[in-house]
Amino acid sequence: MSKKKKTTTDAVEIINRRYFKGHPDHLAGLAEERTNAEVAQKIHDLREKCGLTQRQLAELVGTTASVICRLEDADYEGHSLAMLNRIATALNRRVEIVFKPIRVALRAHRTAAYEISGVRGKDPLPPRPRSRTQKRPAVNR
Repeated sequence: MSKKKKTTTDAVEIINRRYFKGHPDHLAGLAEERTNAEVAQKIHDLREKCGLTQRQLAELVGTTASVICRLEDADYEGHSLAMLNRIATALNRRVEIVFKPIRVALRAHRTAAYEISGVRGKDPLPPRPRSRTQKRPAVNR
């Protein structure tokens, strides 16, 4: 007998099955796009918090408004550390970089997507496989 897939109307689950399940390259692309969008959003939020227009920030940084506009675009992939430092210096800030484990970042993204869709507490990623040298967790019975 063949196994029948469980049908669902959950949009996040459908997208996961169709585009990401079994496609690590798609997950990597998603993580990269998420990073680009986060950087763009942080630049935008900081500029707004300081009460500046794109043109005003561009003057402080020593560039054009179109460059600032491009940096605030979620689809832009050319964020450079040098430009981020110039923006930070102009706004009396510093750039801080954090390296996170990939599995944790993907798990957080997927869990957040499920929470947005209303499926709280469900972790769609399978647990990380244990190595042969790792001990099994103790079970209290």
